[in-house]
Amino acid sequence: MQQLVQEGQYLAVFNSTHRVLQAENLLKQAGCSIMLIPAPRAVQADCGLAIRFDHEQREQIMALLTDNRLLPAFLCRLQQQQYLTIKEYDHENH
Repeated sequence: MQQLVQEGQYLAVFNSTHRVLQAENLLKQAGCSIMLIPAPRAVQADCGLAIRFDHEQREQIMALLTDNRLLPAFLCRLQQQQYLTIKEYDHENH
């Protein structure tokens, strides 16, 4: 079975299914190469979903989410088989 998250990829983890689906729609319309995936067990997510993307797109994706007030609860990255939290967001931005 292929791993859903590869080394170096980012996960934007949301606390609401509604918000993660809005973010997915926004990013796909903007042409971003993302994938909506089940949040790995190692990552605590209230809604159980996360948006996966590559390092090359981080700046564009986070700018789009910021501009549209759809920031995730936190952003993490898979490094050496561990999910490291890069940044937590005050997601009272809806």
